[in-house]
Parts: sequence; structure tokens; C-alpha cells
Amino acid sequence: MSEDTGLSRRRFLAVATSVTGAVGAGFAAVPFISSWQPSARARALGAPVEVDISKLEDGQLMKVTWRGKPISILRRSSGMLERMENSAVELSDPDSEVEQQPPYARNDMRSIKQDVLVIVSSCTHLGCVPTSRFEVAPADLGSDWVGGFFCPCHGSKFDLAGRVFAGVPAPTNLVVPPYRYLDDNTLVIGEDAEVAA
Repeated sequence: MSEDTGLSRRRFLAVATSVTGAVGAGFAAVPFISSWQPSARARALGAPVEVDISKLEDGQLMKVTWRGKPISILRRSSGMLERMENSAVELSDPDSEVEQQPPYARNDMRSIKQDVLVIVSSCTHLGCVPTSRFEVAPADLGSDWVGGFFCPCHGSKFDLAGRVFAGVPAPTNLVVPPYRYLDDNTLVIGEDAEVAA
């Protein structure tokens, strides 16, 4: 065997060992680097939620969860909208001046479309879940009640737009999460609307 042949074999073995080591290091690095990424569960918790509202009838409420928060979607009937407009109840923040909603929901109805309300169902006092009370003037809520949300924990009241009544424990209106319409019957909760409809 000549000296040149031995040198060639050594070079081949050195190159082969280097390539094998580099491939092995790559295979070892992939799971390590992947472990830095958030889990699928963590990504899903912050992901937007698509909601089909095509079967939501007038006066009906549906609930979904986004980022671990209860979201209520109410299809307000024309009667509900009329009662809201004619209500004489004193509200703490009737013009939604406190930023509890995106700019496109800063209107009388606190929504993109007048008939569909999207709110976080968590009282702004201590986080209890308000119940939906859409009947008019029940004995326990008074003759000025035209429908809305009532927090059973400490008695806070909110109208059909999630605006807080004056003189109750809750300091602010119910929160309107970021949302947009994918089409007439599909909401995406967790993504802002580009323009208000």
C-alpha cells in the first residue's frame, strides 16, 4: 500500500466522520430548538375562534370560549333594539368613553352590526358571569328593566349593549373583544375588523 492511498483513506474517513457528526448534531438540535416553541395547546388558547351564527335567531344568545374567557353572542331582536333606544335608565358610561371595546364598536349598540352583540361575559366588578335577563320589568329587577345582563354575585346590571347601570358595583361596561365578520354568518373572535360595517 502506498503512502498516497493511506492519506486518501484518512481524508475520506475524516470527511465521513465530520459529515456524520454534523447530521447527528442537526438531529439533536431540532427537538431542542422545537422545545422553545409554545405547545399546540398554548397556541390554541390564544388563537382566534370562528363562530357560525347562521342559526342564531332573534333574541337568542350563544356562548363560546376564547382565550379561556366566556364570550356571549346575542342576536338582538328589533323589539330589543327599540326598548334600548327608549330606555330611561341611567347608565354609568352611556357613550362608551372608557375603552372597554375596539374603536369599531364604540357606538350606541357597541357592535359592528346593530343586531349582533359580542361581549366577554365577565362582570367588570369581580369577574362573575352575568346571567342573561331579557324579560321586561321582572319583579326582582324593577319596572325600568328592559332586558340585559344581571350579575348575581353583587347585583351589577348591564343593558342589552353591555353598558353598566349607574350606582352598581361594576365600574365599567362589559368588555367587547376584538372581532370581525368573515362573512354574514361567520364571526372571527380574536381578530380586529379592518373597518366598521
